[in-house]
Amino acid sequence: MIVVAGEALIDLVPSSQGPCLDGQLPALLPRRGGGPYNTAVALGRLGSPTAFCSRVSTDSFGEALLNGLRSGGVDTSLVQRGAEPTTLAVADISPDGSAGYGFYADGTADRLFTLPPELPAAVRALSLGTCSLVLEPGASAYESLLRREAARGVFTALDPNVRPGLIPDPDAYRARFRSWLPHVALLKLSEEDALWLAGRDAAADGGPGSGAGGDATQTGTDGGRSAVLAAAREWLAAGPGAIVLTHGGAGLTVLTRDGRELTVPGERVTVVDTIGAGDTVNAALLHRLDAHDALSYAALAALGDKDWEDILRFAARAAAITCSRAGAEPPYATELAA
Repeated sequence: MIVVAGEALIDLVPSSQGPCLDGQLPALLPRRGGGPYNTAVALGRLGSPTAFCSRVSTDSFGEALLNGLRSGGVDTSLVQRGAEPTTLAVADISPDGSAGYGFYADGTADRLFTLPPELPAAVRALSLGTCSLVLEPGASAYESLLRREAARGVFTALDPNVRPGLIPDPDAYRARFRSWLPHVALLKLSEEDALWLAGRDAAADGGPGSGAGGDATQTGTDGGRSAVLAAAREWLAAGPGAIVLTHGGAGLTVLTRDGRELTVPGERVTVVDTIGAGDTVNAALLHRLDAHDALSYAALAALGDKDWEDILRFAARAAAITCSRAGAEPPYATELAA
């Protein structure tokens, strides 16, 4: 079983990307979301035995979130409940389909997550990331979960999925991020997040300039790419067995501890929006690694170039399908069957 731990929230997505003809604001449509939540749903749809570990409100949004997990075949027995409201994220969709978010998270249920007992013995991997590792007091509990499960040999995956608007002290967060690396087997992040975590300005390096945390964006200069690769190699030395970088529509790159670097192109698709694309990549990577029996440090190190090419292409194909439809709607296994 793969456990995904982190926030579940409601995305409020504009019903149209452009201004309404009558000058009115577009309606905001509620959609189930949150990076870890989307990852869990995507894993369930791919057919991986999956459990979600979080704290979810007892309000109507919280019930809808749990129903979405159950309908995707995700085990909810590790979900804590609370009467506090569900976190809301208002999405801002750019003309190219990339998404930015404003969060309404004060006093919400997911922030009050507490460290659960040791995860079941059947758990082979733990995936974490996004807001859950930022917003206290829950962030410290998720961090403790990461450290504890890594220490007992569980394969751990981290997607920082940086949301700068939620981070009051960037330098402190960057230091905290580095402290997690010895406990992480697989680090996955976007180029833009890598630039931010390395203390570089995405706009100055040719990126979109909207800050980290947008889905499926990419840097635009050789200098930016060089900075990302240099930072990734430094992070690799701190602990992860591999790092996967996403480049938006340009594809994915894996960097390994033995110095290999392999890139596959993205799949061409008409982009509706990129909500949930990175979360789909997380799920697809874990699902395909499991298919290669590579959910361990040793097995990760033993993967050959052809294995990694298969894994990355699978993730690129899954993300492309998510981008082809509105909201975080990851594909089912049948849609990815070769």
